[in-house]
Amino acid sequence: QVQLVESGGGLVQAGDSLRLSCATSGRTFSSSAMGWFHQVPGKERQFVASINWSGGVTYYTDSVKGRFTISRDGAKNTVYLQMNSLKPEDTAVYYCAARHQLGIASNSYEYDYWGQGTQVTVSS
Repeated sequence: QVQLVESGGGLVQAGDSLRLSCATSGRTFSSSAMGWFHQVPGKERQFVASINWSGGVTYYTDSVKGRFTISRDGAKNTVYLQMNSLKPEDTAVYYCAARHQLGIASNSYEYDYWGQGTQVTVSS
């Protein structure tokens, strides 16, 4: 069993930065690709970013390219989402996810484990 715990969300102003963290438990982190998704009320969970098992491959949805960076630290079993130049439309609950595969993925059904989510609110 893998457990994921997100942290780092909060209320910020447009243009500010936040770094989300996702701490994982279990022994599968080194062989798991990871992802970040976000969800607003009334809408489906949407893909934000993914990183492969080694950290050597990343993929982003178009709306965050150049502003967000996903990374991972194998020693800490943690994945991060650095969010810069935040916009009000980035407001959502952000979820960390893990999959029993090495490669990146952008669909929620491709992930096996989910965190509880952390709220990010960007005011204009």
